[in-house]
Amino acid sequence: MAGALAIAPDLQLKDRDRSAEHSTLIQLATWAGCCTPCVSLDPPDALALEVSRCLRLFGGLGALVDKLRCGAMRLGLDIRLAAAPTPLAARWLARVRPDTFISAAPRWWRCLDHLPVGLLTEGTTVSQATLELLHGIGMRTLGDIARLPRNGLAHRAATSVLQALELARGERPDPRPWHVAPPRFDSRLALPAPVSTTEPLLFASRRLVAELTGWLGAQHAGVDRYELHLEHGDTPESVLHITTGQPGRDEERFVMLLREQLALFKLRAPVEALRLSADTPVIRAGRTPDMFGDVEQARDAASLLLERLRARLGHDAVRGVRPWPEHRPERAWRTAEPGTARTPHPDKQPLRPVWLLVEPRPLASVGSLTLLSGPERIESGWWDGADVRRDYYVARAPRAGRWWIFQRLDPPGGWYVHGYFG
Repeated sequence: MAGALAIAPDLQLKDRDRSAEHSTLIQLATWAGCCTPCVSLDPPDALALEVSRCLRLFGGLGALVDKLRCGAMRLGLDIRLAAAPTPLAARWLARVRPDTFISAAPRWWRCLDHLPVGLLTEGTTVSQATLELLHGIGMRTLGDIARLPRNGLAHRAATSVLQALELARGERPDPRPWHVAPPRFDSRLALPAPVSTTEPLLFASRRLVAELTGWLGAQHAGVDRYELHLEHGDTPESVLHITTGQPGRDEERFVMLLREQLALFKLRAPVEALRLSADTPVIRAGRTPDMFGDVEQARDAASLLLERLRARLGHDAVRGVRPWPEHRPERAWRTAEPGTARTPHPDKQPLRPVWLLVEPRPLASVGSLTLLSGPERIESGWWDGADVRRDYYVARAPRAGRWWIFQRLDPPGGWYVHGYFG
């Protein structure tokens, strides 16, 4: 540290946070569940993934490796990968020879002979004292140890070395507990410095969103809402509630909705940390693309438009309309959740315009209009003080538009236009 400070006097030194490292390892394991259900923690800084049964799904080992690298990059991590028939051999190769991928060929373990002896303390019970003993007798590679008489190692209390070699070569079982994703997603990201604008927050939130989609992918599930908590230090935290139109796990869609929310959000204090939470995942079965077009894709596009409008305008600003059993047109509808309204069958209901005026507009005369149908008499409302007596007609306007007009039967009478068909 003294040499580093001599070169860079402004260097900031921080203590190593092993608990944060372990939390990051768990986060990576949770995300990796979208690639294989068999993920095992290999502390302090490694994961063991059993992928032999998943290669066909992802199109081979190369494609799976690319997916793992891209996913780790979105989480803000730089990983080293290696593959071998045993988890311990894969760990050793990832440590000193990353990007080495060995298949289960005969005598595959020969590739371990050139690895340094120092790896014996990686993921095993071999002590530092045993490692110094091996160095003292001139052992430099694992191949050198493999050529030693096993009885001699046993006499020198180096049984753990033999066990490590047997685990790495697959001569001894190496069962490992699988990592189980938590039932509720809750992940926190501390920012390197307080942030006073929303643009950096979106960049940092992408890491949490990527982790969320990995958690959902491991469970084959989706969520229709999640929350972003902005921690301000001593000030109470701010919470953004992001709601989607339907359960999903599309990372880009989640980020897009978050961008819309952050663009309108006013920070009341600098943000020191972010926390993303979600619960109640809904199981979503996968679907196969259709040769003749995917109906679900059109529904997803409509749902995406709804989500963007609500994220930008507010949840209650976008509503649907549903019919209501009432004869008076101005009272024959109610607001509803978009997608839940049902239009009555046209054979069972009279023709009604989609565009209904808030207040009927009086007409000076109807001489220029051509009556196409009617009259349809509507006489109702005597019980609530808003009684109406009208004869409705469908009329064609001079420019070929169709209007919905009525003649008022009670004084002072007159003609009115109440809506437009087109």
